[in-house]
Amino acid sequence: MADERRLDVLRAIVEDYVETHEPVGSRSLLDRHQLGVSPATIRNDMAILEDEGYISQPHTSAGRIPTEKGYRIFVDRLATVKPLSAAERRAIETFLGGAVDVDDIVQRSVRVLAQLTNQIAIVQYPSLSLATVRHVEIVPLENARMLVVVITSSGRVEQRIIELAETPDEALVGQLRARLTGATVGQRLGEASVRLAEAIDGFAPRHRPIVTSIVSALSHTLTSERSTERIAVGGTANLARFGHDFDQAIQPVLEALEEQVVLLKLLGEATMPGPQVRIGSETGTEGLSAMALVSTTYGVNEGGSALGTLGPTRMDYPGTIAAVAAVARYVGRLLNED
Repeated sequence: MADERRLDVLRAIVEDYVETHEPVGSRSLLDRHQLGVSPATIRNDMAILEDEGYISQPHTSAGRIPTEKGYRIFVDRLATVKPLSAAERRAIETFLGGAVDVDDIVQRSVRVLAQLTNQIAIVQYPSLSLATVRHVEIVPLENARMLVVVITSSGRVEQRIIELAETPDEALVGQLRARLTGATVGQRLGEASVRLAEAIDGFAPRHRPIVTSIVSALSHTLTSERSTERIAVGGTANLARFGHDFDQAIQPVLEALEEQVVLLKLLGEATMPGPQVRIGSETGTEGLSAMALVSTTYGVNEGGSALGTLGPTRMDYPGTIAAVAAVARYVGRLLNED
């Protein structure tokens, strides 16, 4: 019972500090929360929480503020996640529903997530490590040129124009289109690239130069797509809103945000179902020691693609978790539509 009561006191301290950014004293806890105990009991509980490292006193005669350890147990013991309002859900659906392609979906996701949370939003482009080829098309152009188009299961569309030694006839284009489709559609990008080489063998020697040029271009497109890992970042201007949350300068945070490798690593650690929260030192990045990351994967065919937000450790965790989860659901739904 005493442990549960102290957890209630800690929860109240976190909620008040997130809202006010002022150290929380026992009197304000009594005024703002129905804890059902005496002032002496609250002061005793706060002393124990401080001894155990869950809260700290920034200066003498001040109230208490949560520590990284305190935020951690607060997040781990969250009983409920703050639901999004109907207006917020409609805003997500309407804004993302207007996207025209994958790039547009990612850019819109960054914007809506930053607006919902007033934090820095990070969205990883759909990962192609598990993506498959959905469609391949070759289109003859003028002057012995050929347009090669690849569409992946993640919704990515890539196209390339290649120069040929001569214009292939209609029969060869039809035969080549059928062979390429049979070798690649439904295959992972890496496997599709390997199977393309085998497709060349079925053509007459006189057609080999043209076929080889087209297959090489298609294989190069698949290989380059597979190696691409990109992220989009938005809401960096929100740093100005919580600059006072940092004991040090904001510069280390900005430097960390500029390193896409760092951000990709952080998002890449979101491998479990549902939102995950890393607080302060748990990010493993010195420049983000005063920040917390809430992230989750999205979709089912993107091989671990993720999105999330970065904000001060003094953030609205229930609200942020709800926003991240909701945007991830909508993004996944859009990308998995045929």
